Amino acid sequence: MAIRLEAVKCLRDKLSIAQACQLLDVSRSTLYYQKKSGEDDVWLMNLIRDIWLKYPFYGYRKITRELKVVYQCHINHKCVLRLMQYMQIQALYRKPRTSVKQKNACVYPYLLKDLAITVVNQVWMVDITYLRLGHRFVYLIALIDVYSRFVVGWHIHQTLDTEGCLIALKNALSIACPDIINSDQGCQFTSESWCNTLAAEGIQISMTGQGRCIDNVFIERLWRTIKYEAIYLNEYHNLGELQHDMQRFIYFYNYQRYHQSLNYLRPADIYFKEVNKIAC
Repeated sequence: MAIRLEAVKCLRDKLSIAQACQLLDVSRSTLYYQKKSGEDDVWLMNLIRDIWLKYPFYGYRKITRELKVVYQCHINHKCVLRLMQYMQIQALYRKPRTSVKQKNACVYPYLLKDLAITVVNQVWMVDITYLRLGHRFVYLIALIDVYSRFVVGWHIHQTLDTEGCLIALKNALSIACPDIINSDQGCQFTSESWCNTLAAEGIQISMTGQGRCIDNVFIERLWRTIKYEAIYLNEYHNLGELQHDMQRFIYFYNYQRYHQSLNYLRPADIYFKEVNKIAC
């Protein structure tokens, strides 16, 4: 039908609309039919959802641009925003503040400046990120060995407190004990319980300065990898499902994923090779 309607439009210069419709067996009322706004909205919402599923980090402005450039849609950002709000979808980006320093917190100097990191378990980094779980957030804490990029310990906690960090630390210390652990100045890592635990293990405490997230760049790359290669590709509604998939993905990250920054070796290849070398 669509092809015949286009053919009628092409013949309008040579024949009358009535003659063209009669020739191609098309009703004239079909030719003049205009879609209702509701039908347009459904079509647009399906298109918006397709773009958002492909690029979940796009907000309404970038989706509007994609609609205009790629799909040749004549639409403004207000319409896209209205439809996204109706569908209850939005760009995925960092919202909860995971690094808030308390007053009178224990702040330690940054120890990694000009430090040559040459062996495993010399420096670990620790950080917290949020993960979406249905309509709420849970928090992933991870510790990574800087030299090998091996994730030595992790834990998913339902609240943003020090307890979850201590559980992740306990998991990591069951593998090894580092010389230094570097963190930001979040209240979890400047708390008395965290600092006392590290001191009891003989671990030096290093903290990045405020506004210097680049100092913790290796674990920031881990967050990006986890979110783009695991979290954004799935939708989780219960904690057990999320924990199961996270365990599977971190195993893949440590033992199977080739890392460009490691000359396409796997973190476990480097970590355990160095551990065995030190043991010998």
